[in-house]
Amino acid sequence: MAVAAGLGPRLDRERFQWSSLAMLAPALALLGVLFIFPVLYSGYLGFTDLALVGSRSRDYQFTGLDNVTRMLSDYVFIKSSWLTIIFVVGSAIVGQTVLGMALAILLRNALVSVRAVIGSIVIVAWVLPEITVALVWYAFSQAGGTLSILLGHTDTNFLVAVPMLIVSLANLWRNVAFSMLVFSAGLRNLPTEVLEAAEVEGASAWRRYRMVVLPLLKPTIVTNLLLVTILNLSEFTLIYAMTQGGPGIETMTLPLYVYQEAFVFHQLGYGTAISLVLVLIGALFSLLFVRASRSQV
Repeated sequence: MAVAAGLGPRLDRERFQWSSLAMLAPALALLGVLFIFPVLYSGYLGFTDLALVGSRSRDYQFTGLDNVTRMLSDYVFIKSSWLTIIFVVGSAIVGQTVLGMALAILLRNALVSVRAVIGSIVIVAWVLPEITVALVWYAFSQAGGTLSILLGHTDTNFLVAVPMLIVSLANLWRNVAFSMLVFSAGLRNLPTEVLEAAEVEGASAWRRYRMVVLPLLKPTIVTNLLLVTILNLSEFTLIYAMTQGGPGIETMTLPLYVYQEAFVFHQLGYGTAISLVLVLIGALFSLLFVRASRSQV
C-alpha cells in the first residue's frame, strides 16, 4: 500500500504530461507544417541553383556556398544591404521611435480637443493603403510639387536628388502612428505617484522625463524597437511604388533586390539566399535590442 501510495502522484504527473502533449499535438503539427518546414526548406533552397523557369525549375542542384560567394562579390547586394540598414535605422529605429515618443508625450499633456484632432490626423496616415501614401509622396516630391515650392527649388525633383531620404520620410510619415500608440499606452501605465514625487522635489519637466519616465518606459521602448525593425525590414510596397528601386539602384533595399532576382531574373535560389541575409539582419537587431533591455539604464 505504501509503495502504491508513493507511486500515485508520479503516475498522475506522467498521465497529465502525456494528456497535455496529446492536446497540443494538433497545434504542434500545424506549426511544423505551416512554419518550421517552410523555413527549413527555404534555408535549403538558398543553397541551390533553383530557377523560376527552365530546366533548373525542376532539376535544381545543391550548390553549397556558391550563392554566398556570389553575394560577397555582388556590388548590388552589398549596396542594397547598406541601404536597408540606413532605411531601417533612419526611418524606423531613430525616426519612428523618437517622433512617436515625442508625439505621445505632447499629446499626453495636450487638451482633449487638440489630442483628438492631432491623434486622428496621425492615425489616418497609418491606415491609408501604402499605394496611396506612395502616390501622395511621389506627387509631393516632384519638380513643381509642394515640397519643391516650399523649399524654393521648383525645378528640383527630390525623388531623384535625394531618393532614399524621401522614401524614408514617406515611411516615417505613414508608420509613426504605430509608435505613438505604443508609447501612449506605456505612458498611461506609468505609476503616477512616482511622477508626482519627482515634481514635488522640484525636478524640471526635462529632468523628470530623462530620469524617471525614460527608465520606466524601457520595456516599451525595446518592444517598439523590435516591432518597427521587423516591420520595416520587409518594407516593399511603398518603395517599389515610389521608385522601383531607382533611380539606378539608389533605393534598392534587400526586399526589392530579392524580388528582382527571384521574379524578374528568375533566380529563385539566389533570391532565397538574399532573403536569408535579411532574416539574419533582423535576428542581429533583435539580439541587440534584447541585450540592451537586460542592461541597466
